Amino acid sequence: MNPVPSSPDPERRPPAGQASGRRRQHAVAALSVGCLDDVRPGSLLVALPSLTDPTFAGSVVYVLDHSDTGTIGVVLGRPSEVRIGDVLPGWSELAVEPGVFHVGGPCETDTALCLATRGGAGELPDDSGLRQVAGAVHLVDLDSDPDELDGEIEGLRVFAGYAGWSSGQLARELAEGAWACVVGSPADVLTDASGPELWRSVLRRQRGRLAVLSTAPADPSAN
Repeated sequence: MNPVPSSPDPERRPPAGQASGRRRQHAVAALSVGCLDDVRPGSLLVALPSLTDPTFAGSVVYVLDHSDTGTIGVVLGRPSEVRIGDVLPGWSELAVEPGVFHVGGPCETDTALCLATRGGAGELPDDSGLRQVAGAVHLVDLDSDPDELDGEIEGLRVFAGYAGWSSGQLARELAEGAWACVVGSPADVLTDASGPELWRSVLRRQRGRLAVLSTAPADPSAN
């Protein structure tokens, strides 16, 4: 991770959509929220309407690492006002639009974490500057030379801060029905969807009651 200037408030909340509160409550009451065994690098943690913490309400988190010691991920779909070219000019040409830092979470918001998708399937040398997270998604070492990755990656996104759970914390939140864990896609990392649009698009591709929730407000305080 690399230092970056202060980013917008990580507790920024996306605007709410409109839906029936009764329908949302019925869906949540019958949900199976999954278990900790489903959490792995490349999966998504989708905030359920019962999660009212403004930092994570209506959020989608891409999991980067998960072990007995805890879980780390980045919140997707929260663009900031800080342009990558103003801070890391060497990397701006490889970044996808809109070319700004995204608020990755409330932890260490003065650090930068970069994710990229790679098109090739061959092995990478140890000094490539890329470390695989899951499938085509890789962590990028921002101290490496961006010119050497030109043509090697399809695009990248830089996040300010990250989301973290200590040992046992995420398990408790899953048991409380705060999150649903679903399969992620490399396209989720670089999508231009943000806020409630991303939240709903992830839920729409699920089955059963999770899909029903796609019509509910991303922000549970809006009914």
